[in-house]
Amino acid sequence: MIESLRGDAAVRRSLRQVRPVDDLDEALARVSWSVLTEPGDGVAGALIAERGAVASLGLAIGGGAVASSEVSERTLAEGRARWMVRADARSVLDAIRAAAEVGARLLLPGDDLWPRSLDDLGVHAPTVLWVRGDPALLTAPSRVAIVGARAASGYGEMLAGDFAGELAASGTVVVSGGAYGIDGAAHRAALGVSGKTVAFLAGGVDRAYPQGHQQLLRRIVETGAVVSEVPCGTAPTKWRFLSRNRLIAAISDATVVVEAGWRSGSLNTAGQAVRVSLYCR
Repeated sequence: MIESLRGDAAVRRSLRQVRPVDDLDEALARVSWSVLTEPGDGVAGALIAERGAVASLGLAIGGGAVASSEVSERTLAEGRARWMVRADARSVLDAIRAAAEVGARLLLPGDDLWPRSLDDLGVHAPTVLWVRGDPALLTAPSRVAIVGARAASGYGEMLAGDFAGELAASGTVVVSGGAYGIDGAAHRAALGVSGKTVAFLAGGVDRAYPQGHQQLLRRIVETGAVVSEVPCGTAPTKWRFLSRNRLIAAISDATVVVEAGWRSGSLNTAGQAVRVSLYCR
């Protein structure tokens, strides 16, 4: 798949717009992996960690056995069954073009602006990040996640705004998920004091979700950053929301859950934060 993409002038031109770095094969391989897999696919992550993005992609869609202490032949076969359904060079081109159209930037592990804390996720770390706005905020000295219920109470939203406003005013980057309720209150408060905020999305950075936050997300792009690990055009799903939470937890120095129900995804974010802290010990 990389061979056909490498020879396509449209691919090279679009890729140059989202990533002005001369690492064509690595970038194409990692974008291809982001198209083939769901977020946090541990089998893909183990292959990439052991063999690199380019070689592992050839193994994943090219066939053949694998000698690995991490991935058995059976597990690889199951992975291929998932990945081959999406193995389409056109989808990779579409993802790159769509990102270029909205001015997104492609970050890869090892880049200066790649947040190293995401590497603590191990084989479940993202293969790429798509960023609209300022990618330097992902490596800012101080980052705090403020999350909570979508159906938040007025008191909960007030507290979220107070916390986020004070943190942002002191120079801390406020991280959240762009949702209604606590997330939105945190983002708006940070913007209200001319602070910096980052929204991690469960869908592509070209899709404003929820629809009612189109203007809010547009404002965040202007002064902060909107980030996703899934390609442009990808719709948010329940599973992707839960996967997104691990990125919010991993990138943040602390995670504050302001208000949440017993089955809230915000508690999942808190659990992810605990797991990440244990990985780092």
